[in-house]
Amino acid sequence: MRGLQKKALMRQRPASGLAFTGAIAAGWIMLQSTLVASPALAQRREPNALTYGELIERIDAGQVERVEIDPTQRVARVQLEGQQADAPPQEVPLLDQNPELIERLRANRVEFEVISSADSRVAIGILANLLWILPLMALMLLFLRRSGNASNQAMNFGKSRARFQMEAKTGITFVDVAGIEEAKEELQEVVTFLKQPERFTAVGARIPKGVLLVGPPGTGKTLLAKAIAGEAGVPFFSISGSEFVEMFVGVGASRVRDLFKKAKDNAPCLIFIDEIDAVGRQRGTGIGGGNDEREQTLNQLLTEMDGFEGNTGIIIIAATNRPDVLDAALLRPGRFDRQVIVDAPDVKGRQEILKVHARNKKLDPNVSLDAVARRTPGFTGADLANLLNEAAILTARRRKEAITLLEIDDAIDRVVAGMEGTPLVDSKSKRLIAYHEVGHALLATLLKDHDPVQKVTLIPRGQARGLTWFTPSEDQGLISRVQLLARITATLGGRAAEEIVFGKEEVTTGAGQDLQQLTNLARQMVTRFGMSDLGLLSLDNQNSEVFLGRDLMTRSEYSEEITARVDAQVRQIISHCHEQALTILQENRVLMDRLVDLLIERETIDGDEFRKIVAEYKQSQDQDALVAS
Repeated sequence: MRGLQKKALMRQRPASGLAFTGAIAAGWIMLQSTLVASPALAQRREPNALTYGELIERIDAGQVERVEIDPTQRVARVQLEGQQADAPPQEVPLLDQNPELIERLRANRVEFEVISSADSRVAIGILANLLWILPLMALMLLFLRRSGNASNQAMNFGKSRARFQMEAKTGITFVDVAGIEEAKEELQEVVTFLKQPERFTAVGARIPKGVLLVGPPGTGKTLLAKAIAGEAGVPFFSISGSEFVEMFVGVGASRVRDLFKKAKDNAPCLIFIDEIDAVGRQRGTGIGGGNDEREQTLNQLLTEMDGFEGNTGIIIIAATNRPDVLDAALLRPGRFDRQVIVDAPDVKGRQEILKVHARNKKLDPNVSLDAVARRTPGFTGADLANLLNEAAILTARRRKEAITLLEIDDAIDRVVAGMEGTPLVDSKSKRLIAYHEVGHALLATLLKDHDPVQKVTLIPRGQARGLTWFTPSEDQGLISRVQLLARITATLGGRAAEEIVFGKEEVTTGAGQDLQQLTNLARQMVTRFGMSDLGLLSLDNQNSEVFLGRDLMTRSEYSEEITARVDAQVRQIISHCHEQALTILQENRVLMDRLVDLLIERETIDGDEFRKIVAEYKQSQDQDALVAS
């Protein structure tokens, strides 16, 4: 029964905004009719008011000065003798027919006047009608305006959302781009093509249609595009690849057509598509078929870039950090004629980038950007910009006037390892961590093929309770087998120190991440680099598919016997390095204990001081050996 009542109530609700407006109008009409109805229904007799009979008697007695008769409201307004001039007249209800009243007024020569209130009622009615008609019209106009906006959005849904600038004033030129000189040279030719095309067309060269910027995140791909826009001085369109793709069929392709139509109207011009892998992924991937909206958008993009009609005077610059997922038809010459690699900078490049970002910062004269560049291998341009910004924030927090090397070192530690934690109190845990870190640093110092130690610290950062920092002497593109073995041995130094000092029963989980890193490195030596007794074989497939459904069944490229031999070789490499680490640390146990005591006292030992202590100890050992001999 309640369900039926609930459904009935739901049927009574207005189904739309117009129905709701109609309900408001109907309610207002009822209210208006109540307000404008005959006031006779609401009349009340006051205690001292005259009756009709008393009025006749007063007229005959000559006590009435003036009478106003309103036949519409059937009331007489009486002004009595002796009544004050500002006093309101008394209202006397009348009968339907009042011939006797008129005769008595004329007989006694009393001034009277017949006044009808019908005109005022009409005015009140018109005003009441306007009071509900005007809000109703306003609501109807509001609904019409909303529907008009919806229709306009539907008409503009397929329009391109590219930002257009007739003269791109990005405020960035090639002077602001550093550390990627090869990429700058490639793109400077594109700017020259746009500014002086006759230099190239005179020898038969044609303007490239597309340039693809490929590199890891933060290396400066978008910055290069802004520099091209600032240098070229031609119309510039910028859009992200994700802005093409929508859930509605045909919208992406329509936006591509609209973008290139606008570009042709403003040729010569530049089009920059950021993160093109959002729309340019390989076609035919995924499980099942069907009409993929992204693929239709890509087909339209391929046609516009190099189709039947062509697009003379339009240069497309695209950026991505996933070139492995792009469709082959998109990468061919004629669409993207050039692929510019924008990689992480080397030492010189990092130094130039630091100079660019240090222009608007106050640096202490003792700060060496070359030393900072050498301590930041693998940092991209975005990382270096963030580094100097963090150093500036620390300087302001410490109320200093200029950025010193201390703030830069702390900023590097914060960027790489995380925020600084609370120092540990002197306890067994702190001593164990000190032995662990000194084990890493001592092996790295004693092994001649390892990178030098930058510093050792017991100050926690992020998830690490202690850290050992290394500084590569130079950027190395190739790493030898001896260097890889030295890295594995030094990585095992923490666990080896725990075993020597505390015993195998007291080893901790502190070496968990170390073991993961060295196992991965040892496996790469066996399966990728051919640095084991297994032979010169590459068993690691680097071109594995990244799309679901391309290969539903992954099959191994080598037999189970080879797999077992790979595991045996990995264990052999790690065991050999572990034994070497134990031997070196046992031979230098006195030195390790001295370094641990110093580290617990200071909490941080600089790399130069660490190497000096090790060198003095080895020198004293050699002298003792000579004296003993």
